[in-house]
Amino acid sequence: MSKKRHEPHEEHADESWLLPYSDLMTLLLALFIVLFGMSSLDAKKFEEMAQSMSSAFNGGSGILEHSAANPSSQSADMGKNKEQVTQPIKSKATSTAELQKQLAQREEEDLKKLKKQMDQYIENNGLTPLLNTKLNQSQLMITISDNALFSSGQAEVKPEARKLAKSISSMLQQFPGYDVIVSGHTDNVPISNSQFPSNFDLSAKRSLNFLRILLLNPQLDPTKFVSIGYGEYRPLASNQDGQGRSKNRRVEISVLRKYQNGTQVISPTSSAIEG
Repeated sequence: MSKKRHEPHEEHADESWLLPYSDLMTLLLALFIVLFGMSSLDAKKFEEMAQSMSSAFNGGSGILEHSAANPSSQSADMGKNKEQVTQPIKSKATSTAELQKQLAQREEEDLKKLKKQMDQYIENNGLTPLLNTKLNQSQLMITISDNALFSSGQAEVKPEARKLAKSISSMLQQFPGYDVIVSGHTDNVPISNSQFPSNFDLSAKRSLNFLRILLLNPQLDPTKFVSIGYGEYRPLASNQDGQGRSKNRRVEISVLRKYQNGTQVISPTSSAIEG
């Protein structure tokens, strides 16, 4: 019996590759749609398409749902944030300027009151030829002739002048917080002796001695006071005659403004450490 021959049969081709190919094509299609949507100027259509794709792939809302940003909304938000940042700065600057303006007005009232008190004291005590006051943009200046305080060529304050110093200190204590400069001035007649080698020395000693009497008042703050001697170098009048020289020999008490033209000025009594 002859053996039956089996004809070779054709094997079926493996089709398992079709599934990943299909997935790849789907992803490419999705990528194309996303790229097309991003390049489109119609943000509303892209957002609708993103929502549709998100629902198709994830069965609900996903990250694509929020991927389309509204440029106009972002610009509005940025403008709003900028306004929120700058508004407090502007408000703070305005409030600071307003506060300085109020303080400057109060300062003006203080100095006018102090000047009025000084002028009344001068008039009541018949001191008009010896004392005068002047209020300007930088200070209240109280000028005292040297012969009201000192003997010729001397720096010790006369006993009768101590009452004047005490009265001035009592008025100053009513207006605390102001910087005060006590300055001494002479004429240009040279002085040279064992006690005062120059007019600088004489003027400095006179201003210091007068300041010491002012500060006997415990209500005054010594850190607000400065003593300076200018010698003959800041004259008020010509030194060519006796009348001019007499006017130049003086002690000045300068009550300084803290605000000029509504702006706070640097205090001359501030220390380097504070600055």
